[in-house]
Amino acid sequence: MSKKSPEEIFRQHGGQLHMSEALAHGITRYMLYTLRDKGIIEQVTRGVYRLAELPPIGNPDLVTVSLRFPNAVICLISALAFHGITTQIPHEVSVAVPRDSRMPSLDFPPIRAHKFSDAAFRAGIEEHQIDGVPVRIYSPEKTLADCFKFRNKIGMDVVLEALKLYKARKKFNLAGVLEYAQICRVDKVMKPYLEATL
Repeated sequence: MSKKSPEEIFRQHGGQLHMSEALAHGITRYMLYTLRDKGIIEQVTRGVYRLAELPPIGNPDLVTVSLRFPNAVICLISALAFHGITTQIPHEVSVAVPRDSRMPSLDFPPIRAHKFSDAAFRAGIEEHQIDGVPVRIYSPEKTLADCFKFRNKIGMDVVLEALKLYKARKKFNLAGVLEYAQICRVDKVMKPYLEATL
């Protein structure tokens, strides 16, 4: 039986492997580094490699963060940008983590982690496939509620713009927005703004 080449092993697994997976499939660290130095594979983030022949990653920052911190959820400006309801360009990836967890940190891309209460952390998570990687992102409605909650950190102008763009670009789900507003305990703050947009 012929032994598979490292490239074939990568292709069998969608072109991307964690180092632990590569080692389990018989690719040694030395082989990984050799393939990387030859430009056959590239390092996406620490311990994650992908074939260089694959099309470029569509959203490398979100993919990198999700590979390193699979339990974190993309939130606030990063989620607004993903859903196309902001003109802001995120300079860091905003992630939510449960209140009792360790704060994630990365050299690149820069991360801004926010601790959420248990109910607020679990509510409104959507899973999107970006370049074959599952990325957890809050829904537009949950993101709006989160933005109101963190309005002092991100700026009320950003929050109101997001609300306006959400109304223009998405199906306006008032019940959904209000439900997340209650979970995040910002329903009283949000109601006048929501009524003004109706």
